Amino acid sequence: MTKIPTTVITGFLGSGKTTLIRHLLHNAGGRRLAVIVNEFGDIGVDGDILRGCGADACAEEDIVELANGCICCTVADDFLPTMTKLLERADPPEHILIETSGLALPKPLLKAFAWPDVRTRATVDGVIVVIDAAAVAAGRFAPDEAALAALRAQDPNLDHETPLEELFEEQLGSADLVVLNKTDLLDAAELAAVERDVLAAARAGVVAMRACEGRLHPSALLGLGLSAEDDLDSRPSHHEAEADHDHDDFTSFVLHAGAIEAAEPLAARLGDILARHDVLRLKGVVAVRGKPARLIVQAVGPRVETYYDRRWREDESRMSRLVVIGEKGFARENIEAALIAALV
Repeated sequence: MTKIPTTVITGFLGSGKTTLIRHLLHNAGGRRLAVIVNEFGDIGVDGDILRGCGADACAEEDIVELANGCICCTVADDFLPTMTKLLERADPPEHILIETSGLALPKPLLKAFAWPDVRTRATVDGVIVVIDAAAVAAGRFAPDEAALAALRAQDPNLDHETPLEELFEEQLGSADLVVLNKTDLLDAAELAAVERDVLAAARAGVVAMRACEGRLHPSALLGLGLSAEDDLDSRPSHHEAEADHDHDDFTSFVLHAGAIEAAEPLAARLGDILARHDVLRLKGVVAVRGKPARLIVQAVGPRVETYYDRRWREDESRMSRLVVIGEKGFARENIEAALIAALV
């Protein structure tokens, strides 16, 4: 029996993974797809956004969400039963997409494809890492050299790698293909520098593709045929000797609010708040009075994107819901108060 190809799509928070998947769903060329979405936090948003994209290639029941737990830490409890259920369908999908949490380590997920119930029926077609090229250019993933020098002087045994840098390296270490996204925010020289630095940190032979809003032809991303689960030794990890890892360096919360009066000023308000607070990622659904469709909010750093997706259903409560993710210790009360004031 032919194995069902599965593409793992990973990348840091806000890099554009969900946008890329939406593009794949709308340009599937008749291929039946299923999507497993994993999020960090108590309430998922990305799965809901994908269900609202209206693509014929993927019915709502083919989008499975694993929330409140990193997929690499809950492989046995969550991922394997979900994957097995997809594979055992009378009409299984022709291709499966897995969107990992921005905080996930890809390698434990690849190892799960050696599980007997999965190995004979599915294979990892390839691992795609989506990178926010503009964020990298701005140094979001690089340490502050002056600060590190000061810390090194105080304690020469200190491990200077930040959690964000380590995640970035873990994802690149498992990549078969790198998508440099949001390239419209950089000039040619900046983009060339980011591509050079990223490929220098990636495995040998990995290539980079440039994209804006994840718009790449599906043939460039799907059908790689790499069987990545058979090539684990070439994919380095900081956590090889660990049974698991934790995400104590990160925290998240969900903010619920009512409908806002107008959408136009919201992006500027949110951008100002995010610029003043150390928020890594903000995303969610906002209700706008008088508008029949949901307003989707996506933000990384101070950059905010908003767009309308599907119409509100009659059985839905027209409420706003935002997920906020940051490093542990950020000023949650201050951020909540500022966001509530913005959602008016």
